[in-house]
Amino acid sequence: MVKISLVVMTLNEAHNIRRCLESSIGIADELLVVDSLSTDDTVAISESLGARVILQPFLGFMEQRQFAINHAAHPFILILDADEVLSEQLRQSILHVKAHWTHDCYYMNRLSNIGDQWIRHGGWYPDRKMRLFDRTQFAVEGINPHDKLVPVKGARSTHLKGDMLHYTNSDIESRVKTINHFSTLAAKAFYERGKRGSWLRLLFKPFFRFFVEYVLRRGFMDGFYGFVIAITSAQYVFLREAKLREKGKR
Repeated sequence: MVKISLVVMTLNEAHNIRRCLESSIGIADELLVVDSLSTDDTVAISESLGARVILQPFLGFMEQRQFAINHAAHPFILILDADEVLSEQLRQSILHVKAHWTHDCYYMNRLSNIGDQWIRHGGWYPDRKMRLFDRTQFAVEGINPHDKLVPVKGARSTHLKGDMLHYTNSDIESRVKTINHFSTLAAKAFYERGKRGSWLRLLFKPFFRFFVEYVLRRGFMDGFYGFVIAITSAQYVFLREAKLREKGKR
């Protein structure tokens, strides 16, 4: 039976971290929390559940993720964000893998909510993620703030049954705050990579995002919140492009 380290990155996640850590108790042999100097009770709650906490000023999403994985005690890693929870079916799948490890990397579906509704359309589901892996067989890719864990060339991968539950937005207000925050980070990352804003992208990309999510990916089937998600996704693209253009004018 392999030993697994759960790795979670946090910043002021006192409202989420207990639920996250408790869902992996009995699966993970180590609970590792890498905290970016929270000012709430994140650290105290984590330690009360037996987690080892490392305080590390935020390095960037990709860099912080790599730092956290490097400091895990065991070579087999389970990644969760603080607002994510293992469903019971996924717990059972991971317990089976723990006893019979046959691949290098394991994918799982992520099911996200907004308000009181789980979202299954608009590109939000199955939202396939690689979150369980041998740390010698993965790489961190992407552009901040969207890091992505991928298998290295030749790594063996498979898919687990069960959902990772993502408690992403408690209401529309929290979604709008999230979009404003992440669009700022994305614009900064794009600018640092040499990209500049353009009127063409500013005018057309938000409309394209709405059409893809609401029509092509059937966001309309999620009712009111499906429409809210498509509109705010378009808003995210608009804000990212507008902020990128603003940076270029300074």
